[in-house]
Amino acid sequence: MQRRMRHASDERFSLFLITDPGPQIDSLFSKHDHNNNGRYRGMKLITAIIKPFKLDDVREALTDVGIEGMTVTEVKGFGRQKGQAEIYRGAEYTIAFLPKVKIDIAVDDAAAEKVIEAIQQSANTGKIGDGKIFVQELTNAVRIRTGESGNEAL
Repeated sequence: MQRRMRHASDERFSLFLITDPGPQIDSLFSKHDHNNNGRYRGMKLITAIIKPFKLDDVREALTDVGIEGMTVTEVKGFGRQKGQAEIYRGAEYTIAFLPKVKIDIAVDDAAAEKVIEAIQQSANTGKIGDGKIFVQELTNAVRIRTGESGNEAL
């Protein structure tokens, strides 16, 4: 299928070729990444942005639901909280970006809901700025050491 797309910046046209991946898509996944019906067993990438002091509580809750690994990154940001005002030597100033912790966890589709629930319950303080949880489809994962792919690599 071919489509012509017009660039807003000028009068040129670009040609894009859109193809159907067809049966080649199966080569991206391990034979173990399919359920008994032959359908692909999906994976999710769950990203949580939480308050730093809640990290140990979240890690413990995730361990309790069977999560064996995660990636943790110290980040800064703001949302509805819009930073916070502090007074230093009599002068008030605003900290625009607040310290947060970002947790990335790759899980099998079957485990996604219990992981989300564990994060939400353990990171909740009931106050503004508790954070967010993002869930994305994950098409593949590869363990570098062994070459295992898909759900086997998790």
